[in-house]
Amino acid sequence: MTPSYDFCVIGGGIVGVATAHEILRRHPGASLVLVEKAAALATHQTGHNSGVIHSGIYYEPGSLKAELCRRGARWTREFAAAHGIPFEICGKLLVATDSGEHRRMLALHERSVTNGVEVELLDAAQLRRREPRVTGVGALFVPGTGIVDFTRIVTALADSVRRAGGAIVLGAEITAITETADAVTAAGPSGSWTARTLIVCAGLQADRMARLAGVPVDFRIVPFRGEYYQLPPERKDLVRTLIYPVPDPSLPFLGVHLSPTIDGGLTVGPNAVLGLAREGYPKGSVNWRDTREILGYRGLHRVARRHMRTGARELRNSLFKRGYLAECQRYCPELTLADLQPREAGIRAQAVLRDGTLVHDFMIERTARTVHVLNAPSPAATSAMPIAEHIVEQLRS
Repeated sequence: MTPSYDFCVIGGGIVGVATAHEILRRHPGASLVLVEKAAALATHQTGHNSGVIHSGIYYEPGSLKAELCRRGARWTREFAAAHGIPFEICGKLLVATDSGEHRRMLALHERSVTNGVEVELLDAAQLRRREPRVTGVGALFVPGTGIVDFTRIVTALADSVRRAGGAIVLGAEITAITETADAVTAAGPSGSWTARTLIVCAGLQADRMARLAGVPVDFRIVPFRGEYYQLPPERKDLVRTLIYPVPDPSLPFLGVHLSPTIDGGLTVGPNAVLGLAREGYPKGSVNWRDTREILGYRGLHRVARRHMRTGARELRNSLFKRGYLAECQRYCPELTLADLQPREAGIRAQAVLRDGTLVHDFMIERTARTVHVLNAPSPAATSAMPIAEHIVEQLRS
């Protein structure tokens, strides 16, 4: 195989496009092609999230998530400002609604201090003064959390890639990856691309792409649907800040939250329900190949046994809007069923090990000529550029 490019990137989400941008920044004049299966960039996880610029409060000290999220939040703000992309640092409240959550909140406060994240402890009265329509026994206020439209970030990054001479190919599915001592070829029905180095940022298809490349993987990507609602326009001023529950530390999901959006809206969600299609966003979507793989995976069976009560609650709340509403009313009692209006769901690509462990941290593997981003859950959008820098550093080793 004779390389046609120095670099080929698979995946047009924010991590893939940021990686292409960083490669060309560090290697001016290099030839690069980015290949995306969909007809547009940012159509999956990047385009279906809450738009939150995370601060890094939750993550295990010393983990890639903790390190890269702090750097990524700063980069996101600076990049948005430099490119005229609207963003707002509105802050976030993590609200404890009972004594158990309050204990977890205090532990989270200690972790945030270790991670170097600015936070403020509030009692119930201070919480009510800051957000009169939110109730709880206490809260953590994280002033550095913000909101942005990550799709616009991707658009600006893609423009930069093109200006630097990179090519972006859309509507091109990859079905084969072949690596030799000198090059690697990614091929599919639309064509083939041969490069000296291949970087795969495939999100919901990460495990499949890794297997195509011959990378031994001991996990499976399991899709979890995050179902959202949006509030009617007349309720958009219900809260001024992002309102989150105190998360369960055993789960990688942050719970149903109230999120102002940069376009002036207010959303509620997401929950976390097992999906039966990796890329099926309408409710009830089923892909039979995905379903067979998911339901036949022993790692998921172990997850189900371990988190049976949580899974049953999430499924019930998905089926019955009143249950979903009850989750929100714990910290915002005046919400009503009429407030919960339909909004498109998102799908989270969650790596699950064979022993049933939900992988919390970012996970990146490599071969001689390929790098694979195998797990990049939230806050991957916030952390996209530091992830890209980490990948490019690996190319030098």
